[in-house]
Amino acid sequence: MNALRIVRYVAWVAVAIVAAATGYAAWQWQGGAAPERLVAASIGGPFALTDQKGATVTEAALKGHPSAMFFGYTFCPDVCPTTLFEMTAWLDTLGPDADRLKVYFVTVDPERDTREQMASYLSAFDPRITGLTGSPAAVEQMTKAYRIYSRKVPLDSGSYIMDHTASIYLLDANGVFSGTIDYKESPDTAVAKLKRLVERS
Repeated sequence: MNALRIVRYVAWVAVAIVAAATGYAAWQWQGGAAPERLVAASIGGPFALTDQKGATVTEAALKGHPSAMFFGYTFCPDVCPTTLFEMTAWLDTLGPDADRLKVYFVTVDPERDTREQMASYLSAFDPRITGLTGSPAAVEQMTKAYRIYSRKVPLDSGSYIMDHTASIYLLDANGVFSGTIDYKESPDTAVAKLKRLVERS
C-alpha cells in the first residue's frame, strides 16, 4: 500500500513539473519579449521602389533613423487623405523632432500611382512625406514583406477601389517594426507614440 502511494506521489510530482514548465513557457510566449521579437522579425524585408522624385529607395534607406510607414493609394476616397493630413499635423506638433523621423507613403495601387501621380498628390501634404511606387511586382514584394493586406474591389462604373491595411507602421532606427498607429487613433496618443519612437532611436 505504501509503495502504491509512493508511485502515485511521484506521478503527481512529475505532472506538476510538466505543468509548471508548460505554464512558464506560455508566460514567456504571452508576456515576455519573445512574441515581440517574433512579430518584428516577421515584418519587413528587401524591396526596391521609386520615390516621387525618381530616386530608388531600398530597405537600406530605413536604417539610421526611425520611420513611420503608411500603405495606401492616391485615389483613396477617405482613409488615405485623412491619414496623410493627420500625419502632416503630427509632424508639425513634433517640432524639431519631426526632422529625425522619416515618413513613407507606399502605394498599394501601382497601376494608377505613377511617380508623377504620387508627386502631384503628395504636394498637398508635408513635404517630408516620401511617396514610394514601382512596378506591380515590386510593390507586391514589399506589401508581402510587410504583411500588408490589399485587394482590388471593382465598381459598377468600371473603376475600382482598394481595400488595404489602414494602420501606420512604426520602425526603429534599425528598420525593425516596433508598433503601429491605428486609423483614427487620438492625436495625443499618435504624437506620444511618435515621440517615444524618436527618443528611443
